[in-house]
Amino acid sequence: MQEYYYETSITVDKFRDEIESFLMDHFYNGIEERGNTLILRSEDPLSSTLKKLEEYVKSLEEIFDETISLKIEQEKKRNSDWIEKFKKSITPVEVGEFYIYPGWYEPKEGKISIQIDPALAFGSGHHETTRGCLLALQKYVKKGDSVLDVGTGSGILAIAATKLGADVDICDTDELAIKEAKKNFALNSAEFQHAWIGSAANAKKKYDIVIANIVADVLMMIARDLKNATNEGGILILSGIIEKYRDKVYEKFALPLVEEIQEGEWITMILQNRGANE
Repeated sequence: MQEYYYETSITVDKFRDEIESFLMDHFYNGIEERGNTLILRSEDPLSSTLKKLEEYVKSLEEIFDETISLKIEQEKKRNSDWIEKFKKSITPVEVGEFYIYPGWYEPKEGKISIQIDPALAFGSGHHETTRGCLLALQKYVKKGDSVLDVGTGSGILAIAATKLGADVDICDTDELAIKEAKKNFALNSAEFQHAWIGSAANAKKKYDIVIANIVADVLMMIARDLKNATNEGGILILSGIIEKYRDKVYEKFALPLVEEIQEGEWITMILQNRGANE
């Protein structure tokens, strides 16, 4: 452990949920919420992540023609026991058949146990979008299905699909995410088929099920790629969708709606691909 760490406070006056979701895809430690302020702690100053965040906020302003007040404050602090305090705040999560637990707990008998350390990578099952996808996977994944997890992050959804008997490929535009996902696969004695840095556009084949737990605007941006990566009659599991963007996402994909899973204001949308995508 290094002697010092950085505590970064990000405060916004609007679009907090969208910005938090964006950070979850780019920051692989835990995020603390304090009202409209998000607290990130790491042993490096996060220069690259913060630059991407500023670019993302500018994109939101252009898309919605609104001004967003973004305040970023960073403080260098002496490392003490904040990691241990964070660990104590994280408890296991049960989502249907799945039991998601950090490494300082034990697996649970009778459940499909998946070990994910949230101090290492986001995607611990505590967020509504992750839980929605886990519920969808239990319902729609069959043994032998081919599955692509787009924006895999910690790899939790891909690992879950593997434990349900699927053959899984993973991809993410962030190289660090792929590295962390591979570690978590090994930690859970699970195997993926192929992994690449990039998105669904780089897929070499079509899949029975495509999962994308990403922010809504990115889902809409890569909608064609996601559809093209899915077999005719196959299933798309889309999440990271805040309720107010639900209709925009649905209209963009223009596919039959099989089911929606909603928790709070977060929606997981299950669509069926009709084929003949352009």
